[in-house]
Amino acid sequence: MKLILLSGGSGTRLWPLSNDSRAKQFLKVLKNEETDEFESMLQRVFRQLASVVSKEDMIVATNAAQTDMLRSQIGSIPIVVEPERRDTFPAIALACVYLYSKLGIARDEVVSVVSVDSFVDPVFYERVSELGELVVETGAEMGLLGVKPTYPSSKYGYLLPKRNAEYMEVGRFVEKPTEEAAEELIEQEGAYWNSGVFAFPLSLILNLLVEKGFSVEYDVLLEKFSSLPKNSFDYEVVEKLSKIVALTYDGYWKDLGTWNTLTEEMSSEIVGNGAVSDDCVNTHIVNELVLPVKVLGVSNAVVAVSADGILVTDKPASSRMKDMLLDGLFSRPMYEERRWGWYRVLDVTKKENREILTKRLCVHQGKNLSYQYHNHREETWTIISGLAIFVLDGVQRLVHAGDVLQIPAGARHALYAETETEFIEVQIGAPLVEEDIVRVTEDWQETISQCAEFK
Repeated sequence: MKLILLSGGSGTRLWPLSNDSRAKQFLKVLKNEETDEFESMLQRVFRQLASVVSKEDMIVATNAAQTDMLRSQIGSIPIVVEPERRDTFPAIALACVYLYSKLGIARDEVVSVVSVDSFVDPVFYERVSELGELVVETGAEMGLLGVKPTYPSSKYGYLLPKRNAEYMEVGRFVEKPTEEAAEELIEQEGAYWNSGVFAFPLSLILNLLVEKGFSVEYDVLLEKFSSLPKNSFDYEVVEKLSKIVALTYDGYWKDLGTWNTLTEEMSSEIVGNGAVSDDCVNTHIVNELVLPVKVLGVSNAVVAVSADGILVTDKPASSRMKDMLLDGLFSRPMYEERRWGWYRVLDVTKKENREILTKRLCVHQGKNLSYQYHNHREETWTIISGLAIFVLDGVQRLVHAGDVLQIPAGARHALYAETETEFIEVQIGAPLVEEDIVRVTEDWQETISQCAEFK
């Protein structure tokens, strides 16, 4: 069985810690019960899956903004990058074609799809593995995983069984009913929540793409990605099938999509520099800055602080965060994790016809910035700690704390951290956008192969 991990989302509901590149699954606010260290939802899911499925059998489907953070948190794993966000059917279709066209996976191989942001017990992923086996045994077109409801929710879709034995045959679907209707479905028809897990023969999607006039060669489909139906996998595929089986799961399953639900699973009420008074009840602080945050006499609230902004919310009201961000709060990310480390925006200034952007960057030991150049900006780097190799237009030199490096527009440059290295970067130009990067190579060995000896 091959496994596709779906990682998407724009990061709006857990603002200000989440943003376009750091969606909710990347936030390190959950305690790893084995190491007692903080981990993200992505890292938790990946750790749980790795005990059931070989890492070599996993790939991730995501968007370009999240690739660096994925590399940073779970290391080397094949990543299929969507050229644009077009819902779950195009994402899964592209990943399936990648498995077939690039990795040579057989058409009759069973593929399972799981989300990277579910909060579940480890046995959940054992059921995912069993679901793949069930699809093979029954010859079903599709396998799903139904979760036994703990309350009548209007947030989830429901599976309605037509036969229950060792496994369920799915009769019909109901998508996000009212709580009253959900209660009737659970009590009268034995409905289960639809967990969003899919298992199917790879040929199912390959054949469907051919029927719709699309290629099953990865590079060709990638070019035609914008022509794929912008639809959910449920609507485009699942609900049109006739032979669907399902396994059930009676354990813990939760969507940590709002501050209210996320804080219910946090082992500490304070993350970062903060404190609450004794008369605060069920109030959480999540603070990514060094500035202290104090809360006095406020209960059932969340105070979240990051370089992107400050949120103070009553817990039930936190589900409305997405609506507020439509008014323009969601600007360029002020903090990002990358495959090489992280950066934080310190200041943004506009003077006359030019812009000035100041960042603090950290490159972890043994990591490197890509060999690259910029067309519209010059940069000044001031090394504040560490020892690194700096390359400018093919010339290498060692740099350390106190060195100031001038990088003209168009100059090729890179940095390799011999020890963890931090520096202040000042960009001057217009426009100052992340897209103004032309990467020659990300591989350090390729970079130094293009360089002269040390200066």
